[in-house]
Amino acid sequence: MSIYDTLNEPQKEAVFQTEGPVLILAGAGSGKTRVLTHRTAYLIEEKGVNPYNIMAITFTNKAAGEMRERIDDMVGYGSESIWVMTFHSTCVRILRRYIDRLGFDTNFTIYDADDQKTLMKDICKRLEIDTKLYKEKAFLGVISSAKDEMIGPTEFALNAAGDFVKEKQALVYREYQKALKKNNALDFDDLIFYTVELFKTDAEVLNYYQERFKYIMVDEYQDTNTAQFQLIHLLAGKYKNLCVVGDDDQSIYKFRGANIYNILNFEKYFPEAKIIKLEQNYRSTQNILDAANNVIANNRGRKEKKLWTANGAGEKIALHQLDTGFDEADFVAKDITEKVYKKGYTYKDCAILYRTNAQSRLFEEKFVVSNIPYKIVGGVNFYARKEIKDLLAYLKTIDNASDDLAVRRIINVPKRGIGATTLNRVQEYAIINDMGFYSALRMAEDIPSIGKAAAKIRPFVMFIQSMRSKLGLISLTELLEEIIETTGYVAELEAEGTDEAAARIENIDEFISKVAAYEESEENPTLSGFLEEVALVADIDSLDENSNYVVLMTLHSAKGLEFPNVYLAGMEDGLFPSYMSIMADNPIEELEEERRLAYVGITRAKENLSITCARQRMVRGETQYNKVSRFVQEIPKELMAGAVRKPKIEELPRNNAFRQAKEAFRSKPMAVSSYSAPKNFGTAQKTPLEYGVSDRVRHMKFGEGTVTQIVEGGRDYEVTVEFDTAGVKKMFASFAKLKKL
Repeated sequence: MSIYDTLNEPQKEAVFQTEGPVLILAGAGSGKTRVLTHRTAYLIEEKGVNPYNIMAITFTNKAAGEMRERIDDMVGYGSESIWVMTFHSTCVRILRRYIDRLGFDTNFTIYDADDQKTLMKDICKRLEIDTKLYKEKAFLGVISSAKDEMIGPTEFALNAAGDFVKEKQALVYREYQKALKKNNALDFDDLIFYTVELFKTDAEVLNYYQERFKYIMVDEYQDTNTAQFQLIHLLAGKYKNLCVVGDDDQSIYKFRGANIYNILNFEKYFPEAKIIKLEQNYRSTQNILDAANNVIANNRGRKEKKLWTANGAGEKIALHQLDTGFDEADFVAKDITEKVYKKGYTYKDCAILYRTNAQSRLFEEKFVVSNIPYKIVGGVNFYARKEIKDLLAYLKTIDNASDDLAVRRIINVPKRGIGATTLNRVQEYAIINDMGFYSALRMAEDIPSIGKAAAKIRPFVMFIQSMRSKLGLISLTELLEEIIETTGYVAELEAEGTDEAAARIENIDEFISKVAAYEESEENPTLSGFLEEVALVADIDSLDENSNYVVLMTLHSAKGLEFPNVYLAGMEDGLFPSYMSIMADNPIEELEEERRLAYVGITRAKENLSITCARQRMVRGETQYNKVSRFVQEIPKELMAGAVRKPKIEELPRNNAFRQAKEAFRSKPMAVSSYSAPKNFGTAQKTPLEYGVSDRVRHMKFGEGTVTQIVEGGRDYEVTVEFDTAGVKKMFASFAKLKKL
């Protein structure tokens, strides 16, 4: 029996089609790695191709290592001559030999992310750029995106003409590249950028590698960016024996520069290309695949394909709409426990997938209480994230200033220009006088050795003392929000303008929700009580990562993985898809990317798929009412067990943190609140509203909607609006500034 007899017919076709350009559209779970390894063996054993002339490129070291191992096992002698590596490893190998032709030495250094940040700080300092206005990370992000598109400093400067901000970015880009060249260093984006430049400018080098790699295979082709596309296009330009494998329906890395049109327009660049579809899925049940097929069919920018399996129909997709995010976490915890103790599954058979890392917090807390072992993949424990630890350190300092670790953590967060020498002298003074570090800071003007630096310490001490004086006068939620506002913590992240910064802001919003939820649940909430609760919940250091655990991860991190039981959590419009996608300038394109992400999530499930959502969810300390995700509504009802009930406005819970906070806001004297009211707020005469119940209105952020309820308070109107895309929102009229349509 031949090794090729184990393949299905489309897989065989993909293996045997060795000449010319080939596009293998490999649906989720269709055995694409198996096809690539068998194809490599077929080239060598049946077609007589020299292993030396074969190249296989993928994206991650893990994927390259697995492919290398399988090819070695199948091919045996001579397989070591095949290049099986990542894009970056391939380019390093080429540049080590020929980069001297571009003016670098071949012993160049490769800068990692920390090296890049250090270099960028030096450049900004030298160019006298105010990094409060222009963040180093933002510059690095712009430069990386430019290199992904093969745009060098000169072209970038030409495109920036007349735009002040882009001209500044162009200046930084030019100086950054000059500094790298001076240091004989390349960053990761340079590895591909300069290899493409080398091929374009040196015909001899290009011809050498075209002759060397007569047969090229590329995995995960839907994830390639423009620079990677040009690299492959140049290498395959002579013999055109290029086989690319990918799935346009799983293109989910646009934010990293991936260009879906590389796979969608493959035939445009290679008109003679052979297209082969792998649609038989070996992973999931047919009900799960039918759900995925129906969701992704709503995308217009895709190549038609439909997954099927011989595994049978299987269980229906379980849909559970819970009242709150807490109830959602509670349900999932109980369901996992039942699967483990009654249905024979293990914890590692279960995975919870969500849109953003901030959503892990409720599950983490519930799993700790329920003694369910878990591991966060592609992230860290919610309370171990830098931004959360920073804010907790502020709260700890306000609650108990003798916590030297907390004080030292935030003394320069944000940057206050207090140097290490000054801090060391404060510490020495504290030790000599047998006092805490914070106590020494309060006496900074009495420490002769620190001189003028005392003036930089004073504002920090005054801020902490001010916050301590407000304990008991304002709520913990207001205290946290004032810390964030006064320190400018979120403002700095917003100025960065990166995806990482946006994720950190989402985590901070979730932390505010945690504080608000604590205040709602406790009869006498205190800062000490909150910190104690967090300390107990966050204590998961004893978790053994090699043990049997439930996996928590974002949908982006889940690509390429599979689990018997998958829980898709937070499936609500506004959360997934996100408001940013719904309200984007080009919502169709953004929503199609989000829909592909939903498709990836659905197809991770092998046996059981559970979709969960909440009728109300606390976001940034306020309760929001979101509709069930449009992606869930795209799944035919006959495939699902469970239903969604649309609540009437009068049925919405009224005794919640949102309402308590607003009642407190109405009744508390403004003098003890950190919130700045609009002009004339609280005067006896309220301005009459220009709209009424049932009128259509527009909100700057949430778009258009219908007014469903207006409640007249002592100093303002509370307006409830059911927005077309953002769900139900309650807001004060003087803040909302709604416009009647």
